[in-house]
Amino acid sequence: MHISLTPELESRVKARVDSGLYSSASEVIREALRFVDSHEEWINQIKLAKLREQLQLGVDQLDSGKGVTIKSKAALNDLFQSIKE
Repeated sequence: MHISLTPELESRVKARVDSGLYSSASEVIREALRFVDSHEEWINQIKLAKLREQLQLGVDQLDSGKGVTIKSKAALNDLFQSIKE
């Protein structure tokens, strides 16, 4: 596989290799990709935690009687429309 880097990125990769921290440009790129994967996983964990908080808030509101009964598809559509607005 062949990839093209901007001169700035190529310089940054070369600087990492020249520092002795990495033995090759490929090693730098592999480490960067591992970082991207772990960063995405971390972001997904944060999003999941936030969603769980929001779901718990909804459950708590329902438990305290703050729920709304939807009796028809039209009423549900109206509710979704008001949320969009």
